[in-house]
Amino acid sequence: MRRLKSFSPGGACVAVLGLAMMGYGIYRGEMPVVLEKAINICMECIGIG
Repeated sequence: MRRLKSFSPGGACVAVLGLAMMGYGIYRGEMPVVLEKAINICMECIGIG
């Protein structure tokens, strides 16, 4: 497997920031809301809802 020769600190910062934002959303209790919206979208695409 080929290894990356250059390390981008910007990419690592964006990844850490994204994980922090996900953790904050879970902390605020937004996970059930997002799951409910995802289920509704899937049901509409299938044509059940």
